[in-house]
Amino acid sequence: MNRLKIVNGKIITPYRMLNRHVLLAENGIITAIEPENTSCGPCQIIDAEGKYIAPGFIDMHTHGAGGHDFMDGTVAAFLGAAEMHARHGTTTLLPTTLTSSQEELRHTLSVFREASAKNTCGSHMQGMHLEGPYFSKNQLGAQDPKFIHDPDPAEYEPITRESKDIIRWSAAPELKGAMEFGRFMRMNGILPSIAHTDAIYEEVMEAFENGFTHMTHLYSAMSGVSRRNAFRFAGVIESAFLIEEMTVEIIADGVHLPQSLLQLIYKSKGAGKIALITDSMRAAGMPEGTSILGSLKAGQTVLIEDGVAKMPDRKAFAGSVATADRLVRTMVQLAGVNLPEAIQMMTATPAKICGIFSQKGSLTIGKQADMVIFDQDIHITKTIIKGNIIYEE
Repeated sequence: MNRLKIVNGKIITPYRMLNRHVLLAENGIITAIEPENTSCGPCQIIDAEGKYIAPGFIDMHTHGAGGHDFMDGTVAAFLGAAEMHARHGTTTLLPTTLTSSQEELRHTLSVFREASAKNTCGSHMQGMHLEGPYFSKNQLGAQDPKFIHDPDPAEYEPITRESKDIIRWSAAPELKGAMEFGRFMRMNGILPSIAHTDAIYEEVMEAFENGFTHMTHLYSAMSGVSRRNAFRFAGVIESAFLIEEMTVEIIADGVHLPQSLLQLIYKSKGAGKIALITDSMRAAGMPEGTSILGSLKAGQTVLIEDGVAKMPDRKAFAGSVATADRLVRTMVQLAGVNLPEAIQMMTATPAKICGIFSQKGSLTIGKQADMVIFDQDIHITKTIIKGNIIYEE
């Protein structure tokens, strides 16, 4: 029996922060959080050295890290990105695709399954997030326009039958066939998410009623207030605030969203409706300089500087290079959010959105022993997955 005892730390539970307590786990499952004099018998003891003990971070939108992109289509890319994310506190992630051909998408899904079976040193890959190809042509961002089109059941139905690893699928709700797409996804246990869209409030409300209860990277590649025939209409951004039950995700790197917008979103939605995401590309965790956005085969050259990826002419961002620890640090130090709520946005909230909160997302008895230990600057010193130390400084 594999027993673990973590001592001498500040344990962040869903309810409070505990000092002078220990966390116990057996066979990868949390069994108790008890006063510090509790004995566990023969067990591995980890001294947190006065640092914080939090649930493992959950990144529900990432394209890669450590010089790897999931669209590279290799097992090595999946494993390499997962290993880099684990070094920054992520214990669970959703590898995310870019818009591509159907053949490339199917290949990526098959590689995910192979890589998951071989993953022993990186973040657990819970399932796939498909981003596109059902997007507005006016809100493409870095997506390849030649693959963009309306939702087609002749495409998405076979893919969901072939792969049971898809957890979420991002699409624009104003497109023809989007409501049928949303209903089909929900009926098959997949979260349809609003993304890369020019929708107005009325279209978002209808989408919400048809299963689109989440928004992909709020403020990025989506409409705000617009005019049609001289009349003003609320866009997707305003809809996020108007629809109380809508959950959102934000790239909290301090660059994609400045302090004022981070504070606005937090004030309006609260920690229970906000998930922090990296939306990271291959350059996450790597030195500044040039990199490739997308796959090595078909991607484009970008410039990494000022903590973000930029197009070579520096006129627009080209992607995020954030890691999960940076997101938490930004929310605490820049946005002024208290640590427990910043942790909630990186753990419990994404777990609930992804439907895995019964297994992970909080330090609660009966859940997986996925944990991170970090100091007051959110500097990660240990990453633990199912009771095993995956990364140690």
